[in-house]
Amino acid sequence: MASLLKSAASIAPLLDRVLVQRLKAEAKTASGILLPEKNVEKLNQAKVLAVGPGFTDTNGNKVVPNVAPGETVLIPAFGGSTIKVGDDEVILFRDSEILAKITDA
Repeated sequence: MASLLKSAASIAPLLDRVLVQRLKAEAKTASGILLPEKNVEKLNQAKVLAVGPGFTDTNGNKVVPNVAPGETVLIPAFGGSTIKVGDDEVILFRDSEILAKITDA
C-alpha cells in the first residue's frame, strides 16, 4: 500500500510529541561482509526531525519538550506511532517516552 505522505517535513507534531527517524545499523561487518537485511538489528537511536510546541499543565505552566530537531536520542524498542513516509518510516513519541539524549562527549 502506497503512502500518501511524501516527506516527513509535512508532519507537524502537536503538543509534546516528537517525530523521529530511527538510525540504520551498518549492513556491513568490520571485516567487510554484507549482512542480509533480516540479520541487521534495529538501533534504538533516532534523529529528531520535528518537535511539538509543548502543552500547558493543570497548574497553567507551559511544559516544553526536552529535545530539539537535529538531536540524536535513545528511544524505546517498542511503542510510539509508526508512520510510513514514502519508502521510509518515522515514529511519533511523546516527549516523556524519549529515554535520553545522545551527545558526542
